[in-house]
Amino acid sequence: MATTFSAAGHFFNHLFEPVFFVVVLVLPEVFGISYETALTLIVGGKILLGVLAPPAGWLGDRWSATGMMAVYFLGMGSAGLWVGLSRGPWEMAAALTLLGVFASIYHPVGIAWLVRNARSRGKALGLNGVFGSLGPAVAGVGAGAMIEWVGWRAAFIVPALAMIAVGVVFVVLLRRGVIVETKTDAVVDPPPVRGEAVRAYSVLVLGMLFGGLIYQATQASLPKLFDERLDGLVGGGALGAGVAVMIVYGFSAVMQVVAGHLADRYPLRRVYLLLYMIQAPLLGAAAALAGLPLLVAAMMMVAVNTGLLPAENMLLARYTPARWRATAYGAKFVLGFGVAGLGVPLVSLLRTMTGDFTVLFLLLGGLAALVAAAAIALPGDVSAQRATAPAE
Repeated sequence: MATTFSAAGHFFNHLFEPVFFVVVLVLPEVFGISYETALTLIVGGKILLGVLAPPAGWLGDRWSATGMMAVYFLGMGSAGLWVGLSRGPWEMAAALTLLGVFASIYHPVGIAWLVRNARSRGKALGLNGVFGSLGPAVAGVGAGAMIEWVGWRAAFIVPALAMIAVGVVFVVLLRRGVIVETKTDAVVDPPPVRGEAVRAYSVLVLGMLFGGLIYQATQASLPKLFDERLDGLVGGGALGAGVAVMIVYGFSAVMQVVAGHLADRYPLRRVYLLLYMIQAPLLGAAAALAGLPLLVAAMMMVAVNTGLLPAENMLLARYTPARWRATAYGAKFVLGFGVAGLGVPLVSLLRTMTGDFTVLFLLLGGLAALVAAAAIALPGDVSAQRATAPAE
């Protein structure tokens, strides 16, 4: 049950934001504001998504992970409904801020809950990552289709109602004892060596910050980038951009399975380093490409960026005591979603200054290269971790 509902939670957590980034293509006409201004409506929610992650994780550790997941499903679904019913830019900004408050629960609580119950962590995290990547994939084409055929409000209202329904089912199963709270790991790690833990955290802080910034800025910019540079390759307007986003994140979802397998099978340091080394030139290439080459480069760079997460989450779990794991994941997402949420205003700023996305992607490629260089300092083979996990 932990795997099922954690996957559902991950799907919804990554659904609403890319819906917004497709809907924002039509908000200038709806609200009478510029694209760059409309893009900033989500900034408050993105900052709170990260800032509130540590207290959400602390509550998951000290109160109840399953209780927090129930709050997450019902609260975020209700906030998404409000976004779809917003009557103006200020109201939408407030609703998106509330959405960020409830969205802050999932990653520190849901990932820690999954890790605690998983016997093959790489496999479980990879599968969970599939659903996280499916969120933007479904959001892209779904939002584009809703805008084209029903209206932009439906792009938020339909998934919000679905999330509330999942939350109701979760609460019912929790009350009936089908879903139970667990406080111990299914697989116990050997205690980390203090010196290695310090080295690992030093590198991971940089990776979580810059990797999160790359993810946030890429997700915010891709719909507009595709709208301008794909030359009708997969159709025009919001629907065409949405289809391109679906292709990119759909491919990323498939690659999550491969990434989870790599994280289970090979040294985490090697996997983490290699994927950042691949990511840097792909981001640089996206700065200049157009048409089909741009679409292929975007597929690869997003797949690599999200493919890092199983290894990164396993490294964090390896060097964090179980009783503090949700709190540690909360701290991670202060960087990955809170501070890195500044990637959205960065997109708006650089586009205003330069008129396109070239400088943005060159900058992101440079950040990936910096993390690759830092990852050399990660502790060596963590085979001890894998040796404790029974084969399945």
